Amino acid sequence: MTKEIANRPQSVSAFVSKARALKRVADAQSRLVFALDATASREPTWHVARTMHQALFDVATEDATFALQLCYFRGLMEFEATPWMTKPGPLLDALNTVYCQGGATQIERVLRHALGEFEGSSSIKAIVYIGDACEENADTLNALAIQCRLARRPLLLFQEGSDATASRCFASMAALSGGAHVQLDDASGDRLRELLKSAVRFVLGGRKALQGSRRESDKLLLNKLSS
Repeated sequence: MTKEIANRPQSVSAFVSKARALKRVADAQSRLVFALDATASREPTWHVARTMHQALFDVATEDATFALQLCYFRGLMEFEATPWMTKPGPLLDALNTVYCQGGATQIERVLRHALGEFEGSSSIKAIVYIGDACEENADTLNALAIQCRLARRPLLLFQEGSDATASRCFASMAALSGGAHVQLDDASGDRLRELLKSAVRFVLGGRKALQGSRRESDKLLLNKLSS
């Protein structure tokens, strides 16, 4: 018994050292939460979302610290989040298993999940969300957007379509989180693809990575980012 007690401080010290080392590794990474509305209204453009996997990693091919997590919701309160990924292949595999299903939006659930990931760490640099509707309490979402700002996890909200309620909600959330709201009107997905690349550049290098760029998508995202 005495020997066990004597060994406890050493065991505790080793545990604390390991925990600190893991936190240092987590803090050194640049993480992006990539969230999608997979409800029925998005089915016409869902095939476009599946082609975005490579765009998200093209910019980060030389950066081993970049990691991405796919989240989506659909159906009757179904919500899924993948493990963190560092290559486009697993992301494509994950996207190929998802199909759209009727249901209400679950943006609140997305935000609560994203805030809970690596809580206290600065590794999650942004939360990207693609959707076309907002059927939730605006005050609740705004409060969560403020929490995202405090956690330094700005919301980059890409809106498909022109739903007025969604526009108001997304614009407010973006402003409160220190992020950006961009309304998309390109059914081919080319504009979104370039904006996602800009989002990754922002995750890896912050505003400085966008400043002075000649890319139209970089200029647009920088212009939309709330101060």
